[in-house]
Amino acid sequence: MQLTDKQQKTLDTIQEYEADEMSQPSMYRLSKILEESPTSTRQVVESLEKKSLVKRDGKHVFAIKKEFCDKQNVMNIPVYGLASCGEALAFAQDNVSGFLQVSASLFRDKDPVQLFAIQAVGDSMNKEGIDDESYIIFEKYCGQDLDKQIVVAIINGMATVKKYSHKSDDLVMLMPSSTNAKHRPIYISKSDNFISAGILKRILPKK
Repeated sequence: MQLTDKQQKTLDTIQEYEADEMSQPSMYRLSKILEESPTSTRQVVESLEKKSLVKRDGKHVFAIKKEFCDKQNVMNIPVYGLASCGEALAFAQDNVSGFLQVSASLFRDKDPVQLFAIQAVGDSMNKEGIDDESYIIFEKYCGQDLDKQIVVAIINGMATVKKYSHKSDDLVMLMPSSTNAKHRPIYISKSDNFISAGILKRILPKK
């Protein structure tokens, strides 16, 4: 199904809003996000309705007809076990525990091959919106600057999600970000068995 650039942008924006807010945007809100006039936005939405890609529920709110979405716009992201438990082998290709189906529009500038997901365990990062059982999508580490980034790290065969802080040439601190005061930083020497497996790209809410 062929869409104009404006139709595709509008459809992608609706999908992103629904994924982020877990609700449908009003026509007014959508026009503000798109920086288009309400009239122009309405015309594009009507054209998408005719293609059976969206529907309007009431006067101002509309929802995507997910059953009509092009399957080419959905990517499968492998899930490699749990954070804070499990061995490093959980990240091996033959240990994929399943796949998340995610709109490709959420990762327009990313190579799908470089993305993977894990499921969070515990509350050590709940201030960052990472709740127990949330799915977290990471981009594989390929030499990027890690300082201040949220990473999934493998320490002596165990996976954990923390905020990376470079302290010196020989010392790294993995910081929790939690409302639970029991969580403490993890101090890592470069001589330790330590791997940064990926950098946080998106958090998906638990069911």
